[in-house]
Amino acid sequence: MKFFVDTAEIDEIAELHDLGMVDGVTTNPSLILKSGRDILEVTKEICALVPGPVSAEVVALDADAMIEEGRKLAKIADNVTVKLPLTWDGLKACKVLSGEGKMVNVTLCFSANQALLAAKAGATFISPFIGRLDDINIDGMDLIQDIRVIYDNYGFETQILAASIRSVNHILDSARIGADVITAPTKVIKAMAGHPLTDKGLAQFMADWEKTGQKIL
Repeated sequence: MKFFVDTAEIDEIAELHDLGMVDGVTTNPSLILKSGRDILEVTKEICALVPGPVSAEVVALDADAMIEEGRKLAKIADNVTVKLPLTWDGLKACKVLSGEGKMVNVTLCFSANQALLAAKAGATFISPFIGRLDDINIDGMDLIQDIRVIYDNYGFETQILAASIRSVNHILDSARIGADVITAPTKVIKAMAGHPLTDKGLAQFMADWEKTGQKIL
């Protein structure tokens, strides 16, 4: 499974990248706002740091403007993935941009029907939003499962990029189902290393070591 980090904060990306925990990055207008950076500037910096796909989102709503914005974003670096909303206009833009050889991430997917359309339009990635479905009492993992079955049935090459991940369980369940990629905030990725029994065991080891009166350095 590929790990993308969902942030526009360079320091967070760099730390995970140094550990080999980042295969790509996803950003969106909300994350750009939080970073306080210019979208073109920060995207270029991220692309220079991470060799994998870096999603940069258009903000236009009609297809023609999406295509122009997508082309401009794609010029930033070879690893830019143009991020488009899952609307009819977004699908039109996806068809054009993917036809030009650009990577496209179709985002804000909430149904398997939408995911099927995105694959037909040539999307590189489809981003189903797990957490936001959970928020309205719909199991987001069911959507990941449905998309996996449909894509496997027909050999679609579009990669399932599980998004809106809120917990380590979301990551585990996505891996079990067979999502190709997850994108998660830095804090959720780091939380995967935690376990109360690890903490308890380490505390016991340290207490026993203290009693030996020894030092390694």
